[in-house]
Amino acid sequence: MIPASVGFQCPECVREGQASVRAPRRGSGLQAAGRRWGPVTLSLIAINVAMFLVTAVSAGFLGVSPLDNYLSPVFADLAQRPFLVDLGQWWRLFTAAFLHIGPIHLVMNMVALLLFGSELERQLGRRRFLALYLLSALGGATAIQLLGEPGGYVAGASTAIYGLLGGLGVLLLANRQDVRGLLTLLAINVFISFLPGVSLLGHLGGLVVGALAAGILVLTRRRPGLQAAALALVAVVLLVLCLAVSSVAVLGI
Repeated sequence: MIPASVGFQCPECVREGQASVRAPRRGSGLQAAGRRWGPVTLSLIAINVAMFLVTAVSAGFLGVSPLDNYLSPVFADLAQRPFLVDLGQWWRLFTAAFLHIGPIHLVMNMVALLLFGSELERQLGRRRFLALYLLSALGGATAIQLLGEPGGYVAGASTAIYGLLGGLGVLLLANRQDVRGLLTLLAINVFISFLPGVSLLGHLGGLVVGALAAGILVLTRRRPGLQAAALALVAVVLLVLCLAVSSVAVLGI
């Protein structure tokens, strides 16, 4: 007989009981990371890293250092340059958010995306988080397109990351949580945005649209159809501002 928590059990009974219990499944390291950090967040990081490697290799083929990836022709074809967007190269509004100028720029943005993105993905779910991220990136691109230097190159995921900060602030307020720490972080980052070479317009545009998208998600959380329509409307308005209003301004109409 085998001692049990209450009394004793025969060996045959113990074996039968163990056979009826399923052993816990051990997922792969990638699955575990996805559960911890969020699959969408990790996928966005992977895309950004992959694009950096592509531009670095492309720069290397030109005979320059791969660390100077911004000299790559791939980078030049995908970064946002307002006057080229006005000439029909609309994809730059989106592709620029997946490019980075050097490894330090990449690492800083990816660490921020991992921290804030995983939290928002946990709270909002995969699709809503992805919608907020992409709308924030488009919001930053819209501000650059309307008010930025027409011939300047702009790239980086920070437009979307500022949108994540704005979205997180809205969620904290909706849940009546303390936002002082987040406001301090925002103040520091806005100050940094005034440094040379940093796109203040892109950061502020992403921040505003991210907060707007999060507000829509909170207000329509019980009405998914209305929620999708409202987010789609925001995207359409931003695209119209980018592709129509800025083009009219350039033509002087």
